Amino acid sequence: MLSNEKIVMLINKRIIILTILAIVTLTGCSAPSNNSDISQSNQEEANNQGNVIFIHPDGTSASHWGAARMVHYGPDGRLNWDKMSNLGVYLGHLKNQLTATSNAGAVIHATGVKVNADSFGLNENGKPIVAASGKPQTIMEEAVAAGKATAIINSGIIPEPGTGAFVAKTKTRREFAEITKQIVESGVDVILGGGEVFYLPKGTAGRYAKAEESQREDGVNLIELAKQKGYTVVYNRDELLNLPPDVKKVLGIFAATDSYNAQSEEDLKEKNLPLYVSNAPTVGEMLQATLKVLSQKNLSQDKDGFFIVLEEEGSDNFCNANNAKGCIEAIKRADDAVGVAMEFIDQNPNTLLVTAADSDAGGLEVIGVTTKNFPLDQPLPEKTRNGAPVDGKEGTATLPFVSAPDKQGNRYPFAIAWAGYSDFTGSIVAKAHGLNADKLPQTVDNTDIYRLMYFTLFSQEIPQR
Repeated sequence: MLSNEKIVMLINKRIIILTILAIVTLTGCSAPSNNSDISQSNQEEANNQGNVIFIHPDGTSASHWGAARMVHYGPDGRLNWDKMSNLGVYLGHLKNQLTATSNAGAVIHATGVKVNADSFGLNENGKPIVAASGKPQTIMEEAVAAGKATAIINSGIIPEPGTGAFVAKTKTRREFAEITKQIVESGVDVILGGGEVFYLPKGTAGRYAKAEESQREDGVNLIELAKQKGYTVVYNRDELLNLPPDVKKVLGIFAATDSYNAQSEEDLKEKNLPLYVSNAPTVGEMLQATLKVLSQKNLSQDKDGFFIVLEEEGSDNFCNANNAKGCIEAIKRADDAVGVAMEFIDQNPNTLLVTAADSDAGGLEVIGVTTKNFPLDQPLPEKTRNGAPVDGKEGTATLPFVSAPDKQGNRYPFAIAWAGYSDFTGSIVAKAHGLNADKLPQTVDNTDIYRLMYFTLFSQEIPQR
């Protein structure tokens, strides 16, 4: 027989063994749950992360979009912009004033931080703005550093704030030559726009710029520098749309300055100038070519998404010149680019499209009345009763605009009235479509544009300060 002492020892051993088995069993059961949670979190992060296309139709309020809708599709028709899924009222105030400037608005979109009206990426002490991410980099600079494919597109000069402020920092927005240099050195894969005069040293003629027009004082030929960095250089629509399929980096230069002539209708008629340079691609065509390049780059080099910033600058400059015909043409071009982006999203749902202006150019308003008030064969009055200037389809004191047909086939006359030549706070609407579009707030602070784009590019939420 076992002694009492041996029995106690045997019982203790069994207790220890059972305890160990219980711990192992419990640990084994809990481990898959932890792994499952991590896997689910990673999957959610992957589902939220993707490409971003930011289209900045500069100077456009709801009234600007309405005028373009009436001319091209009629009151019952719909722009591509109208068909975007989510929208919010945009608040564009700056750190030190209520109405945005183009440069400060662009810096806010690029950094998510309120800045003063004169900022082009630097603070009051001349230091780079620290973005809402906590880094002294714009969202485009972070995307380049993260190895994402990137592009900037502008119908105006490439150092325009809407593109330039995403990759350059200077004391003032007027340092076009320096901004252009920083753009070429930024590492952005596709650079498309005007402004050849800022790429070339003084005394050097280019494809469009005359020798006496070139602006660089440092002697650097940025076009040659770009070629050394591996860029394929193109100069017109045909060259851009016929790029070889294996091209990796593209520099497009489509005009000596802007690819449009933002003057009044009367001045353009007197000088026999077109609204837009005929052989320059539209922003929609530029976006189409860019999507091909960046999509191919992502596939061939296993890049983690892309980021495109596109600005139609004509919608701001024509409207500031109170050229209604040019303004509406520019908005139509911006809307065509929106359509290109939406078609891409149909095939690539991991892509976010965001649109927003930062201010209202010229304070455009539509005056729509009957043919009794605006006969189709009679010029419009030059001004309204309160003195606001009025435009018809060819400028001051010309025949009224006529809408495209409504559902009943009726067309209606209208005029454009202007509040002034500058930018106004206006009634700006931001829109989103595709991936994470439902995260656009109904009231959109200008810093929210950055946050939505950052979340989609990097799967990281940036809290509102």
